[in-house]
Amino acid sequence: MQEQELTKKYYRIGDVAAITGLPQSTIRFWEKEFTELRPKRNSGGTRYYTPSDIEQLNIIKFLIKDKGLTLDGAREHLRRNRRDLDRKHLVVQRLRTIRRALTEMLEALDQRQRK
Repeated sequence: MQEQELTKKYYRIGDVAAITGLPQSTIRFWEKEFTELRPKRNSGGTRYYTPSDIEQLNIIKFLIKDKGLTLDGAREHLRRNRRDLDRKHLVVQRLRTIRRALTEMLEALDQRQRK
């Protein structure tokens, strides 16, 4: 998952796919499966996602891809454990960021030692 600060008010589906690392088809499918995902649409049908929508997608991705839950299991988990889930997701995001930073440092040190 790519960590990036969400600074815009709205994002198109291509941007959301790049931010979340999910295919556009998966995002559209999950919109049908999860009532929490309801991006705004213009008169032409173009979807516009808010940073909150993107966070919802990341949480659903965490439940399905990382925890291995089914769609039904993820829906149930969202319904019952919303606050706890938000905290766990935040911790996992922070740990991934730390891991990435440590890996980059190790690679930099390794390259310096080779010189």
